[in-house]
Amino acid sequence: MITLSWLLILALVGGALALVDGIWRLRARGGSTIVGVIEVIVAALFLLSLFIPGIPWGPIVLGVATLIALVVALFAGGRTGRGVTIAAIVVIAIWLVLVNHWLVIPGIN
Repeated sequence: MITLSWLLILALVGGALALVDGIWRLRARGGSTIVGVIEVIVAALFLLSLFIPGIPWGPIVLGVATLIALVVALFAGGRTGRGVTIAAIVVIAIWLVLVNHWLVIPGIN
C-alpha cells in the first residue's frame, strides 16, 4: 500500500520532469545524447525506487544522482530548452532538503 504524501508528490513530479528532460535530450540531434541516456536511466531508477523497496540504492542516493545528472545536463547544452531542466533541479532539490529534515515544515514532512 502506498501512502500519498506531499513528499511523494514532489518526488514524482521531480522524477517525471527529469525523465521527460532526458527523453527530450535523446530525441534532439544535439551532442548531449550520452547525458540524456544517463539522465533517463537514473530518473527511471529514482522513480522505481519510490515504489519498489528492492532497488539497490535508496531514493535519497538516486535523488542525488538525478540531481547531479540534471546539473550536468544543464551545462552540457544542446538544443533542448532549459526550463524543464531547471524545474526538475528545483523540485528534486526541495525534495532532498525536506526528506533529510534539513528544513522542517509541519504538514509536509
